[in-house]
Amino acid sequence: MLSQFTAEPGSSWASLAGFVNCPGVYPVGRLDADSEGLLLLTDNGVLQQRLLDPRHGHWRRYQVQVEGVADADRLKPLGSGVLVQGRRTRPARVRSIDDPGWPERDPPIRRRLSIPTSWLELELREGRNRQVRRMTAAVGLPTLRLLRVAIDLMDGGPPLDLRGLAPGQWRPVTRAEAARLEALLRRPFQAGLREARRDRIAGDRPPAGSDRAAGGWATDPGPLESRPRPGGGGPRSRRGARS
Repeated sequence: MLSQFTAEPGSSWASLAGFVNCPGVYPVGRLDADSEGLLLLTDNGVLQQRLLDPRHGHWRRYQVQVEGVADADRLKPLGSGVLVQGRRTRPARVRSIDDPGWPERDPPIRRRLSIPTSWLELELREGRNRQVRRMTAAVGLPTLRLLRVAIDLMDGGPPLDLRGLAPGQWRPVTRAEAARLEALLRRPFQAGLREARRDRIAGDRPPAGSDRAAGGWATDPGPLESRPRPGGGGPRSRRGARS
């Protein structure tokens, strides 16, 4: 499913408009059309930018089914950073997990009887295009299924997650969640900023021999410019569904 409310001409993918009847909101970040999981919808452009800006260090948690055995030797590089399109990814959290028991995907993933599959949990603080898939491919573990299961607000409370949401379902945030999101906008530039700067120095340095200037390197492009809409109804969360 496309993480947008407008269908693409000629595309077989459905859009959010077929699942969410709530005008005036848009997603915080995107999921690939062939991915699943949690989307936060909001009418507040400032909140969108706050959650997407890697300088704030908001962890996004993914559960990933991969082709192959996700052993320690293959997972370690994911934690320290791998080269994706010429740039090293920032340090991540990664661990092998048992099958989390999600319902079968429609359409189902491809399976090759001669090759085992594994599940891993990966947490990122950046969101490049198809980053998770490119990271697992870089260590020889092609992604078969990808779900975003949680977004950490970095306020000491529980992350926003998929609990209680069926595929294609959405709900308004609770009063407590709304208060946390409003408090997030009042917080100064602190949580995650020093860590993100350190990670950029350690993880985003251009590889030796690259044609980038020695004195610096490109940072993640920020979110598209957006403006908060007056009189909005606040953020909403939903679980994405495949079409």
